[in-house]
Amino acid sequence: MYEAIRSGKSAVVTVVDEWLDGYKHDREAGLLVLINFVVQCCGCKGVVSKEMFDNMQNAEIISTLTKEFNEESVNYPLCTPGPQWKRFKAGLCEFFRVLVRSCQNSLLYDDYLFSSLLALLTGLSDSQVRAFRHTSTLVAMKLMTALVEVAVTVFAQVKTTQRRYDVETNKRPEDRALGRLEELQANASQLLEHQEELSSMMNAVFRGVFVHRYRDLVPEVRAACITEMGEWLKENPTVFLNDGYLKYMGWTLHDKQGVVRLQCVRALQGLYQEKDFIGRLELFTSRFKERMLSMVLDREPDVAVETVQLLLLIQQMTEEGLSEEECSSVYPLVFAAHRGLASTAGAFLYHKLCSVMARDNEDQDMGARRFAFLHILVCFYTQSEFHEHGAYLVDSLWAVAGSELRDWETMTSLLLEETEPGQGPSDEEEGALIELMMCAMRQAAEVLPPVGRAQGKKVLSMKDKKTQAQDRRRITAHFIPLLPQLLAKFSADVEKVTSLLKAPLHFDLETYSSTSRLEKCLDVLLVQVWAVVEKHTDGGVLEACARVTCALSSPRYTFSSRADLAVSQLLDRLTDRFSSHLNDLLQGTADEDDVYSAANTLKRIAAFSCAKDLTGWKLFEPCFKLLKSGTESRDMDKELMVPALKCAAFHLLWERQKVSCSTPSEVDLKQLRKEFRSFCVVCQSCLSVVHAEIRDQSFELLCDLLLLFGLGSMRSQPALHSLALPPCDPLRSEMAAFLLDHVFTEPDDHELAGEEEAEVRISTLQRRRNQLAGYCKLVIYGVLDLSAATDIFRHYSKFYKDYGDIIKETLCKTRMMSPVQSARTLCLSLQQMFTVQVSEEQGARDLGEIRDLARRLAMSFGIDLQRVRSPLLALHTDGIRFAFREAEDGDSPPNLAFLEILSEFSFKLLRQDRAQLLVFLKGECGSAAPSWPAVKMYHRSLQPGSSRSAEGPSPHSTPVAKRRRPSPPVSIVSEGAWLDSSGVRGNMPGPTLTSTLEKQPPAHTSYAASTFSEPESDDFIEGSVMRRVEPNRPAQPSPSQLDSHLTLLTLIEEDEQEADIDEFESDDSDSETAVTLPSTRRSTSYLEDLF
Repeated sequence: MYEAIRSGKSAVVTVVDEWLDGYKHDREAGLLVLINFVVQCCGCKGVVSKEMFDNMQNAEIISTLTKEFNEESVNYPLCTPGPQWKRFKAGLCEFFRVLVRSCQNSLLYDDYLFSSLLALLTGLSDSQVRAFRHTSTLVAMKLMTALVEVAVTVFAQVKTTQRRYDVETNKRPEDRALGRLEELQANASQLLEHQEELSSMMNAVFRGVFVHRYRDLVPEVRAACITEMGEWLKENPTVFLNDGYLKYMGWTLHDKQGVVRLQCVRALQGLYQEKDFIGRLELFTSRFKERMLSMVLDREPDVAVETVQLLLLIQQMTEEGLSEEECSSVYPLVFAAHRGLASTAGAFLYHKLCSVMARDNEDQDMGARRFAFLHILVCFYTQSEFHEHGAYLVDSLWAVAGSELRDWETMTSLLLEETEPGQGPSDEEEGALIELMMCAMRQAAEVLPPVGRAQGKKVLSMKDKKTQAQDRRRITAHFIPLLPQLLAKFSADVEKVTSLLKAPLHFDLETYSSTSRLEKCLDVLLVQVWAVVEKHTDGGVLEACARVTCALSSPRYTFSSRADLAVSQLLDRLTDRFSSHLNDLLQGTADEDDVYSAANTLKRIAAFSCAKDLTGWKLFEPCFKLLKSGTESRDMDKELMVPALKCAAFHLLWERQKVSCSTPSEVDLKQLRKEFRSFCVVCQSCLSVVHAEIRDQSFELLCDLLLLFGLGSMRSQPALHSLALPPCDPLRSEMAAFLLDHVFTEPDDHELAGEEEAEVRISTLQRRRNQLAGYCKLVIYGVLDLSAATDIFRHYSKFYKDYGDIIKETLCKTRMMSPVQSARTLCLSLQQMFTVQVSEEQGARDLGEIRDLARRLAMSFGIDLQRVRSPLLALHTDGIRFAFREAEDGDSPPNLAFLEILSEFSFKLLRQDRAQLLVFLKGECGSAAPSWPAVKMYHRSLQPGSSRSAEGPSPHSTPVAKRRRPSPPVSIVSEGAWLDSSGVRGNMPGPTLTSTLEKQPPAHTSYAASTFSEPESDDFIEGSVMRRVEPNRPAQPSPSQLDSHLTLLTLIEEDEQEADIDEFESDDSDSETAVTLPSTRRSTSYLEDLF
């Protein structure tokens, strides 16, 4: 039978029928076959013989099987991975379900087969061997489910027979059929006997297996128990759906393992889907609602998703539903980073918004309902604390509210509607509606989740591509005539016009050339864009305008010449305006209005230079003169200098791009090299100015230009080698000083003042990360020597939280370039840090910070010690030479303590390298050196077999106190007290784990002899269940039994673990939430973009 079930080649019904035929011929042999089948399913190689079955008790049989268990593998069939074993588990469950159904009219009540089988399963479920316990519990639970199904059928037959008997009895005496009455009475008696036997078997399984195993050490066992209990509650609510059984579901909500909580929540979903069960679940809902609300922040996303679905069922099916305060714990999840959780929360929010809309607008038509829905959605968005993340909200609602979010007609009519002041949407609501409309437009056109919510690369199906094309056509057709009107109305608002300018990027732009009417719409759009450019100087608005014009000017469109002409005319006006102010600016005779006008004009030109080649306007010379004049006079206007820097830099970048794509003359290359050198000189002088904006912009542009004009970027183009210009020493020094003064430093107090402290801190950190990444790229691509990285590596530990990922990536890249030189650079970093600290503290030498840095750097070498042999040897030899530098006869060298730092790298050395370094150490140190503590410590770290844990304490380090092992708490919770502590972060005490050796039932369990009675409970407040129980300890084995016990060590669960595990007080389930609020900064792919 085992091979038939394992292979899956035979139908389960056929296997059961064949076994039944054998059992009917010889029931003892048939039962023995079934028992051995269960034993094989456990993964045990032992066999229960007829002599064992006749002469041994179940406990003795199980003990014998335990000794014969296969110890070669910790896996057994139910826990072995692979599709074959998943099919085996399904086949095993199906086997016992079919067996009960096949025996429900005869063998189920023979007082032999199932009573013997259940007795053995009960004994196996209490075994210390996990395979026995897991397999027998699963089989027992499946048998229980099948018995419950049969019991429901028998109960219906009893009611039918009783009704027929009553009908026959109520007839007149002369009309009664005595034979019929006797037959019905006999059938009723037989069915009642069957019902009593079924109740007895179910009671034995529940009391003997479930009550102990629902709190087993193995989470899969607990999950199996709670899953099947959900089936019992659904199949036979008359017997099971009461507080005495529901309390187990409530307790399991606090399980520490996510798989158990998941199955419990899914089981509850099946109950709340039935309208008839809601009345019986009222007390359970009131007692455990708070726990369910807290589980929306579960650390396992799958559990949180199912919990939100459960709360949605409670909201829909119960009369009370959830209060607004309770719903508020679900609403923020629409902004979660986990897309599945956010979509489920979006369905919850959509149902709530629809219910509010239906309550307030019962008799409205579809159009009015769309207006009402958008109004409620905008109100929710504006009132939420994450109102800057509209893309996350739209993505969460897309699956359930896609039709409403695609209703462009209603959105634009709301925005263009002319109303009296105070009657239409407010300014804030208009801004929110525009943002949601643009996010919905992006979602429809791109069919991609927002940044931070993507779960792998999704390949669109043909249906999705078709829907995407249809949405893009609808967006284009609707917004082409209306977008100029929207821009005209909201052109004065920075945020609104910036959002609206994103719309053409989602159009099918080829549509503009389809008819002359649409070409006129293009002209109107360009006019509105130029009006926005003339009206605004905000960087975001100007960049959006430049992006739109760049898209419209693409040569792949037939109308691109019209857009190019319009852009050229605009730039001609801007450059003429700037040139009119240039002489006055250079001579210092310009007034404030002239400076203001020139600065705004230069900002507009700089914005377009990012997206379009403006080298034809020859802007480098006037911008360079302006920059040179400002640096020489030190009278710098940041509003004028920053855009001038951008214009000059982008001129060089476009020129560099042009020479790469053509064959330039020597004169052109010489002129470009001259311009680049001149610009570097100006930027170098700007690195030390007091204006942070000028300083930061100069450093960032220098990093980009040095990289593009470096020799590494021109290796494939020999004709351009004359352009390569390495940075001079003064420039290197200035850039290194910039890092130390403005990147590796804490934010200034004035930068963090005010209410927007967090936003300023984040933006400051982002800017500094970009600056550090730019400098690191110069090192990686060979523009700067590896020695320049010492200023980076020595801050690895101190600024690990802010820049650890960038520095670590730089370290990996430099090690790939030159492993030995990279290791020597690390040693040089530590030497510089040691020298600075010793000189500042004048010999105090608290080396804790440097040793922490050395420890981090040592871990970066990885685990392939053979590959890092040469780099580590170079690092150690350089370190030893530094430690004994300037040594005088008889005196301790000033750098001797550096050996303590060097010892942090010793555990990575191979045995032969340690011996080589010991010889080198003896050659470097004098005769008195071995008595010095630092030399002793380093010498000990090089001894064969030593590790960092074996090293002695540093003479300059502080001893660390031992951590005491906490003893498990022992407490008694009073009756009902646990109900008051079940909050979002509450500790809800539940029944603790019992020992798998425990044979006696818990104190709260009362066994019934012949009837299947529910467990005694006082509405979830049994104090005896809450008491922490000390697990039973097995007796100390005698010496003669020691060998047999030692052979079982790999099979038996360690009973001592139970004292440290409380599976039902689950602070872990939601203390570390998996819900991550959105971030507009790209975190996962950031390093890929940098390097």
